[in-house]
Amino acid sequence: MGTNIYKINPEFRDIMPKEIIDLEENATWSATTDKRGIKELPETKELLEEHSLCAGCPEAAALRYVLAALPKPEDTVIVNSTGCTSLMFPHIALHTVHSLFGNQNAVATGIKRVLDWRFPEIEKDVVVLAGDGATVDIGLDYTLQSFFRQENITTICFDNEVYANTGGQESGATPKGQVFKMAPTGKKFEKVRMWELAVTSGCHYSMNMTASAPKAVAKAVREAIFVARYLGPTFLNIYTPCILEIGLNANEGLREMKEQDKERFAAFKFVSPEAEELLAKLKEEGRL
Repeated sequence: MGTNIYKINPEFRDIMPKEIIDLEENATWSATTDKRGIKELPETKELLEEHSLCAGCPEAAALRYVLAALPKPEDTVIVNSTGCTSLMFPHIALHTVHSLFGNQNAVATGIKRVLDWRFPEIEKDVVVLAGDGATVDIGLDYTLQSFFRQENITTICFDNEVYANTGGQESGATPKGQVFKMAPTGKKFEKVRMWELAVTSGCHYSMNMTASAPKAVAKAVREAIFVARYLGPTFLNIYTPCILEIGLNANEGLREMKEQDKERFAAFKFVSPEAEELLAKLKEEGRL
């Protein structure tokens, strides 16, 4: 692990597309970047333009915000699970581990413990990034158990409220009454409020939001990672709607998220007293 995260083989450099070279030379975590963060997004690169998600998918934007906000990208491992989210990870220049569908928090637990044992003098962050199917449905037990055990990892759920890459089945995060191609009779029960379940399961920091505001996402990511690093588990639920499954055009994802900011995804934020004290200290030190 280090700043040389992503290097092109010199023998192939002259045939590589410019966007791949840019990912090496001009990522927000590259050695040539003095400052990094949300403000640098127009000039830096976190994700290849020719990634595998649908045109206009909010998950691509959300991933850029998350990557730009990492406190120590060169010392961060992202654990992802099967889903739309996982399609992007071959197209970033960062340490990632692909788990089986649903066991991402168990894998992240093992990685974090080994890193702490192997590098006791270096702060290493482990971040789980998975969809609602892997987090709320198939991987719910693994997710909650990592909270119960007070593992020092941050879990981020990209909540698109549907199994989007397998035809459009409902998930536990689907809102009641929602109809999809593979769920023609509509969801029969209310959306699982995972952000509240995270609080009752021991998370020191839990937030429910959309990806409509880059600065808000970046702030939440940094706070959650710092709290996880020093105290215990943290959770972010970020609404990244599947515009394809809900019948929107490629340019309508941002509008959908802004509308939901005022309705179903009105901001929910829980910070434990210990986390509040920690964040205040970090802000005073200029680290936030």
